[in-house]
Amino acid sequence: MVEGALMISPPIHQRGKNRFSGHPNILRELFVLRPMKKTLVLGATPNPSRYAYLAIHSLTRHGHPVVPVGTRTGTVAELPILQDQPEIRDIDTVTLYIGPRHQPPYYDYLLGLNPKRIIFNPGTENPELRALAEANGIETVEGCTLVMLSIGNY
Repeated sequence: MVEGALMISPPIHQRGKNRFSGHPNILRELFVLRPMKKTLVLGATPNPSRYAYLAIHSLTRHGHPVVPVGTRTGTVAELPILQDQPEIRDIDTVTLYIGPRHQPPYYDYLLGLNPKRIIFNPGTENPELRALAEANGIETVEGCTLVMLSIGNY
């Protein structure tokens, strides 16, 4: 299996005629492969009671490659937490888990990553960073990574 790929097929007893046979659109929705989005989690922590920790585990369970970046050393989901502002390429999504007052030192770094989008999780909303991102052609989303993953619209 290719790293980051997700393979889905129905159970053997459901192949051929099944409860979805008359609904080809439902089958297409159920068995579509979603692209994996390399995600930088800013605010990563080895503390299992923090949302960033839970998000990293959920992202990896959903098959997304994750780059955890934080101020503390440790691992999350068997991934080392990187400190400072590591040089990373091909980031699709940045999901924020640091509050707005701690974000300004990361502005240039985040914009330099040139992600397709930045997710402002609850408590991280920042109109200044949002405006900078949008001025640089980066989509911004005020939402919850955990919820987005759980409902399939990540």
